[in-house]
Amino acid sequence: MTVKEDGVATTKRRTTRGKAASAQVEVGKDQLLEFYREMLTIRRFEEKAGQLYGMGLIGGFCHLYIGQEAVVVGIQAAQEPQDTVITGYRDHGHMIACHMDPKGVMAELTGREGGYSGGKGGSMHMFSREKNFFGGHGIVGSQVSLGTGLGFAHKYNEDGGVAVVYFGDGAANQGQVYESFNMAALWKLPVVYVIENNKYGMGTSVARASAKPDLHERGYAYGIPGKQADGMNVVSAYEAAQEALGHARSGEGPFILEMETYRYRGHSMSDPAKYRSKEEVSSYREKQDPIEQVKKMLVDGGHASEDDLKSIDKEIRALINEAAEFAQESPEPDPSELFTDVLREA
Repeated sequence: MTVKEDGVATTKRRTTRGKAASAQVEVGKDQLLEFYREMLTIRRFEEKAGQLYGMGLIGGFCHLYIGQEAVVVGIQAAQEPQDTVITGYRDHGHMIACHMDPKGVMAELTGREGGYSGGKGGSMHMFSREKNFFGGHGIVGSQVSLGTGLGFAHKYNEDGGVAVVYFGDGAANQGQVYESFNMAALWKLPVVYVIENNKYGMGTSVARASAKPDLHERGYAYGIPGKQADGMNVVSAYEAAQEALGHARSGEGPFILEMETYRYRGHSMSDPAKYRSKEEVSSYREKQDPIEQVKKMLVDGGHASEDDLKSIDKEIRALINEAAEFAQESPEPDPSELFTDVLREA
């Protein structure tokens, strides 16, 4: 990825085997500002969620997305309205990127009636059919099989949609993932499998858990092309997503995107993350932070001043504070809700 003097970010397209191609993707001022706003919204939302968890207002597990914002924002920007999204338990960022209301997301985190799942799903189990978001899922790798089913639905309905299926480097070693790869390749399903490689499956590094850590190559045995991209750079993520989505949408079958990224916090709020050094985390924050990279593009390109960006940050902080207030003011579900949504009669 290069940045011209006028501040336009340009990325050379690469083939699935890493050879440079002639086509380029250009991202101008408006797109960069949108990237900045969306990533910052996710960052501020997650920071506030961490605060509420510390105050005891969020129960159960809570997995924050801080540091990985460029992945979902870049991919979402390349999607079309009919596309569907499904992910694992580190899901709040995906919800915000799908334009789900931060109020409803925060209310669900706090187990309130105003949440997307009526306060019964919590951090890992929110859904929005309206936004084509088919949930976060707590069982490692389970969403891959379900997402493959979404791809089947797109093909069956001939709606031109693609299922975007997110999972992590830890889930990449689950058996059901490869059963799904085989089926998707066999039927040429429109699925993009996004592996968010944040270097650690819970507390175990990729190098210790995967015999071959090049995760984008995991589909080669089934004829599924793959690509590795910089998941800390939103422009690179956007460019890679265009290639992957274009492949799947054209009828060529599934595509695997390995997005190399990094989470700044522990695996969950209960994880002190002692398995990695402070220097390692600081290095990513200082040298590769996705939001700071876009901020630099905007300022250096003359598209926005420091004051302009501070104003955006102030606006977003107010939005997230409002969401937190809504969540705390929303009532808890009525006890009778324990008996709803547990059985659907056909």
